[in-house]
Amino acid sequence: MKILISNDDGYQAPGIVALHDALKAIADVEVVAPEHNNSAKSNALTLHSPLYVHRAANGFRYVNGTPADCVHIALTGLLGYRPDLVVSGINNGANMGDDTIYSGTVGAAMEGYLFGIPSIAFSQVDKGWGELEAAACKARELVEQMSRQSLIGAAPWLLNVNIPNLPLAALRPLRLCRLGRRHAAERVIEQQSPRGETMYWIGGAGAAKDDAEGTDFHATAQGHVAVTPLKVDLTDHQGLGYWAQTVRRMVTGATTDEAA
Repeated sequence: MKILISNDDGYQAPGIVALHDALKAIADVEVVAPEHNNSAKSNALTLHSPLYVHRAANGFRYVNGTPADCVHIALTGLLGYRPDLVVSGINNGANMGDDTIYSGTVGAAMEGYLFGIPSIAFSQVDKGWGELEAAACKARELVEQMSRQSLIGAAPWLLNVNIPNLPLAALRPLRLCRLGRRHAAERVIEQQSPRGETMYWIGGAGAAKDDAEGTDFHATAQGHVAVTPLKVDLTDHQGLGYWAQTVRRMVTGATTDEAA
């Protein structure tokens, strides 16, 4: 089994080192990751400046770009082969609910999925790398289980996995979940620069809005490893009928009352 590993915290982050050490025992692994922290870069690709690849002393390769850049470059020429699995993480903090839209960790895994390769994004629920070894062991266990199910190297799929910061023995079994929702983000932070200009910092993520049973928020709060299958199709399938009627009125110039 050949695995490509990336992340959004940068190639020196403890999470990617732990993930590499855990997976190298069961597969041939290569790391291609950002040079610096690229959190919240989502699926962004760098199109208007050159990208460079360097190799660190530990063998990891790092790129002056985004997580998606790293996976894209790796799969379109750098590796010279097609990996069986793309794994991203382990992220320093949760990627649940709306976080997945912004997440560079998920973005790296999604890039693998878009290339037709099974892909997994791993995150720890709390920041600070607490119980990181347990999370890495759980990640390896999940990859081994997927391999035994003959799901690696087969049709592409994309999983988002969030692991509570608990000792291995305290982690509860996998639980399949839907994404929850968050409240709106906290207020923007304003500061004055040394030149007297107003600077703005994006505020922190909001609290959980939908953390009902069945969501990733609820599962991890109960100590379970939350597994959420993701897709890329953003089409509002349920709303297609409504919009078909709306567009028809727009084309014909009819009002809502006339159409009725």
